[in-house]
Amino acid sequence: MRQLEKFLKLFIPPIISSPIRNRRKRREEKRYDKIPDRRFYDGVFSPWLGYGEFGSLFDAIRKFTLVSPARAWMLYSLASQSLSISGSFYEAGVFRGGTALLLRKILETNSTGKQLRLFDTFGGMPKTNAEKDIHQAGDFSDTSLKGVQTLVGTPAFVTYHPGIIPASFVGLESDVIAFAHIDLDIYQGILDSCRFIYPRLSAGGIIVFDDYGFMSCPGAREAVDQFFADKPEVPLVLPTGQAIVFKL
Repeated sequence: MRQLEKFLKLFIPPIISSPIRNRRKRREEKRYDKIPDRRFYDGVFSPWLGYGEFGSLFDAIRKFTLVSPARAWMLYSLASQSLSISGSFYEAGVFRGGTALLLRKILETNSTGKQLRLFDTFGGMPKTNAEKDIHQAGDFSDTSLKGVQTLVGTPAFVTYHPGIIPASFVGLESDVIAFAHIDLDIYQGILDSCRFIYPRLSAGGIIVFDDYGFMSCPGAREAVDQFFADKPEVPLVLPTGQAIVFKL
């Protein structure tokens, strides 16, 4: 069959060979129609296309987040895995509250009794490091504490911590953390978050760094690599641009 394709490509004009290839492709695709949940395959199983409850959850947040469906799926899966781990859920970098709403719904659905703590200036990017960051102060300012509270809600298990990290961590030194989503984009905020969250993270706990691999956030990768250089954990870098740390 490969020899036939090679022959068609080399010696037969596209106007003749294309219909032959297209018919073959349709025959192959028809064989896959019997696969359960076929619509969630894009070459490989791709549940971020809307599989199961995730589909409705992402529909509820898509207007309020810059996080792609694939990254949201990773967040959904890893947060769900963390439900059995001792400690609170943290999100550092909330913006308009889309992924915070996703985390709230996961906790609410599973009735874990865990706290969800949300950290942000709720007014845009703070001062950045010109040598390490591309983002500048004032970026992502189209948000507010009131707007996020309206979206995510104010149930007893959700607490808001407005301010600049690490000052907004003050008073939580005795906290135990099961899961953290760090989406701050800039070097200093991510480094300060690691310094506070990592020592309080339960064994088996998870940190998701949303912007580790993005060219727009070089300081994010530098902060994570610097912090974990002398730690036993090795950040797992994903094709989504995220990096994940599982606490040993």
